[in-house]
Parts: sequence; C-alpha cells; structure tokens
Amino acid sequence: MVFGRPVFHQIFAAFFALGLTSVSARETLNGNLDPFINLPGAYNLTPDDLENLFDKGDWSANPYFDWLTEDRSRAIFKRLEQPNLTVNLSLLKGTVPIEEAIVDFKNGKFLGITISIFNRGDGGSITDSDFDSRFKAVGQHIGSQLAIRPTRREAKPTQGMLTEGYTWISARGKAVLENNPRDRSNGKVEFLRMRLAKRDAGGAYEAATQTRAGASVRLSDLPRNVKRHDDGSIYIHGIPMVDQGAKGYCAVASAQRLFEYYGIPSDMHQLAQIAGSTPDGGTSSHAINQELGSIDHLFKTRFECLAVSAQRGSGLYELKDEKYVGNEIPEEKFMQIIRRSIDDGIPLLWGLEVGRFEEDPPLKIQTSGGHMRMVIGYNDRGNRLIFSDSWGAGHEFKSMDASEAYRATHGLFSMKPILR
Repeated sequence: MVFGRPVFHQIFAAFFALGLTSVSARETLNGNLDPFINLPGAYNLTPDDLENLFDKGDWSANPYFDWLTEDRSRAIFKRLEQPNLTVNLSLLKGTVPIEEAIVDFKNGKFLGITISIFNRGDGGSITDSDFDSRFKAVGQHIGSQLAIRPTRREAKPTQGMLTEGYTWISARGKAVLENNPRDRSNGKVEFLRMRLAKRDAGGAYEAATQTRAGASVRLSDLPRNVKRHDDGSIYIHGIPMVDQGAKGYCAVASAQRLFEYYGIPSDMHQLAQIAGSTPDGGTSSHAINQELGSIDHLFKTRFECLAVSAQRGSGLYELKDEKYVGNEIPEEKFMQIIRRSIDDGIPLLWGLEVGRFEEDPPLKIQTSGGHMRMVIGYNDRGNRLIFSDSWGAGHEFKSMDASEAYRATHGLFSMKPILR
C-alpha cells in the first residue's frame, strides 16, 4: 500500500477551488515575510497582526496563508501557482524567494518561524549560484539581527546530525540555517531551511540549535499530555499540526508532526529525502518500515511496525525483518495496542484506505485511496478511534467507528523516545 497517492492531490485542488475565489481575473500577489525576521519587532506580533499584514482582499479565503490550528497558534504561508492566482513569497525586501513558512505563536505573541527557503518537493531544483546567494543573504541578515557571529555545524550522521549549516544564539534570540549534506546527495540541494525564534523558545526550536540530535522530552513526560473527556474520549493533546499541501507527503508530514511533538527538529521535506518519498508518489508501508526503522536510533527514538496487512483484505500481522510473523492480529488486540500507546502519551502512525467508512466530521470531498494519519486517542464507551489528519485547521481531532477503522487499516507504526 502506498500512502499519499495522487488521488489526494485532487482533494486539495478541490479544497482550493472551493476556498479561493475572487471577483477579479488572474492576479499575482507578493507576500514579503520580513516582519517575522526583523527583530525585535517580530516578538510583538500577534495573530491579529498577521491577519492585518496579509489581508485577504477580495478573495473569499486568505490567499497568503492558512491557520493550521483553530486557536491561531500556528499558520502556514505557501507559494502558489494556480490558474487564477499566483502567490510569491520572499524575504529581504523581495530579494530572496521562498517556498513556504510556518509561524508559531504562544500566549498570543510571536514565538518563532520556520522557513523553507528551498525544497525539491516544491521548487524542483536550484542552481549552485542561486543556493549560495540565498544562503549568504539570509545568513548575513540573521547575524545582523542577533548581533553575534555564527557557529559552524557539520553533519554527523552517526550522532543524528543529518544537516549542515550555522547556528546563532544570543540574548536577542536563536536561529539555524541548514541544508542537507550535499556530499551525500550527489551534490544536489534537497532543502535549505531556516528557523528563528525567541531565546526561550523550547521544543523543536531549542533542539534545532543543539549539537546532538534527539528528543527534547523524556518518555516519562508524555503521559502528561493525555486528556480525558467526560464523554469517555481519551486522547493526546498538543500535537503540532502541519499541512502536507498538494504533495503525496502524508506519511512524512505525519512523521514530522510526531517528531515535533517529541521536540525533534525536522520537516517533511527532509524526511521525504530520507524516506525516498516523491511529491507525486507518496511512501509505501514497507518503505516507511525500512527507512524510519533505519534512522530511529539517530534521533534517540525506537521505531516499530506494530501491524501491517500482507495484502488487501488478508488481515493484519506483525512484520519483522520484512517477514510476516505470528497469527493474525484480531480487532481486540489491535485496540489494546492503541490503548496502551495512547495512555503512555505516544501517538501512532496509521496507514489505511481512506473513504471506505464514514468518519466524523465527514470528508468534504468523496474520495478513496491510501493515506496516513495519526491515531491520537480512543473512546471505548462509543467504540470510536480518534485520529488527526495532516491537513491543517479543522483536522486536529476526528473520529470513526473503531471496528471500521480496524478493517480499513493497512499499517500501524510506533516511534517513541528512548530517553526515559
């Protein structure tokens, strides 16, 4: 089963068509994100300021950005190229084009920003001169804003450092400018990414500045994130949201959310490189098992394939060393695995055939195909499985009948921190 097949591109195209209409003809918009990287002004920005700075104009939905969470704690800006609209994003007075940016707020104030200056999923390719120009311009700007010289960071795969670049840490804030090690990718640039945040920002922002990789939370800390509702729902709170967009990146987008939840700095573009995902093709369950299983120790995490279908309609089995072992996993054991993981505060990666059964809220566009979600909870009283899709605001908390979820499943995977 391949998760993130092109059928989901049709969903996003449909969502876009429904959400972005205008009374004008074809239009080109230019969004400059300098307010988020100019200090100290950026630290005073609020969600209201973001909406005022990037007004939607005559468009029915904001063409510059989407809120990834309903509480407006995270927003995403994306470069767009549609028949009736082009949205260009840039930094430094329009001199540095970028692909996308995620802005985080905490307690109603700007916390930090992660900017994809380039990634192959959106940008295709980049020349050496263009890469050098963007890298130098952004690096010089960060240095001037934080008033400190950078520290060089080299890739150390055996220690989990899978990127190379520079870090800046001062009383004014902290930042990272990094890319994939080009000597390990035939000289090609897979991504160029920067992070800028307040000095006391934790989680992935803090972990991104460290010289060794790994989760910034302990396994023993995770049960604190488990919430229990009066209706019987037991679920994990505080999982960061991302939006895979029109790319077949549902698997690595879900993995990014999981890593951010653990305080591990990564994004779907970097993980796509590691997992061998393509924007059009997605990632197979066996590829996820092989690739994430081969890098888990680098991040001080442990990856495990809990259940996988041998073939369509044949039931679920354990997978060890690429071999199906043991007896078929019945529904009750399947739910026991989920209960145990959720009670420990550990979300699960869930591969399934979407569209087979009803879910709440229902999908706006009728579709079917392979997809990966996150299992974040359960409700035994109502026999519900609680999950989340990597599609932005409104997809944080969803549910479906647990028995039907079991029948739709093609794979269930766990990745959790080793550090207790």
